[in-house]
Amino acid sequence: MSLFPPERCTVCHQTELRHFLTVRDVPYWRCPQCEATLMDPGCWLDPEGEKRVYELHDNNPDDPGYRQFLNRLGEPLAARLATGSEGLEFGCGPGPALADILQQRGFRVSLYDPFFHPDESALSRSYDFITCTEVVEHLHDPWSVFAQLDRLLKPGGWLGVMTCFQTDDERFANWHYRRDPTHVVFYREQTLAHIARRFGWTLVVPVKNVALFQKRGVAS
Repeated sequence: MSLFPPERCTVCHQTELRHFLTVRDVPYWRCPQCEATLMDPGCWLDPEGEKRVYELHDNNPDDPGYRQFLNRLGEPLAARLATGSEGLEFGCGPGPALADILQQRGFRVSLYDPFFHPDESALSRSYDFITCTEVVEHLHDPWSVFAQLDRLLKPGGWLGVMTCFQTDDERFANWHYRRDPTHVVFYREQTLAHIARRFGWTLVVPVKNVALFQKRGVAS
């Protein structure tokens, strides 16, 4: 099978991608600059196929186990927020459980999801914090989306990201995270550090698979 790398890395726009692995006819590419692993764009699902997969996910916002899982991001983020902070749950899905968790802590949270809460007005305001839980691995254009999130964040604001960090190349082929056909980009901690450097953000990793970025400036 002939392999032709994508024109550039979707995370950092590096142009010298290397073939990493092919699993069941799906090529994956490695960026030598940001260390992201990328599914070949020719294997991405179309929007209808993506939505069908998302509708199979059993993310019940009332499930105590699911809420505990989301609190891995919610708790360290909330500890860094001022009372009354206003945020955005970006890519909230059909059951925005994290928004509910944060609202119960006294924060105001707006919702946006291109499939389930496509309210573009939520993207016209600025926020003290933004959450992306199990979102960034689905992005076809993370370069542009992270830039959009930077614009939406107020100075001093926080971006909370939850995704399974890719750490073990030998297990990648059988990794459960790779097997989700909507997961098209896999981040190492070094990848997230590269994103932070691009925007001048501070990066904190409070627990496994959670990244908190703070934008430069003084919170209002």
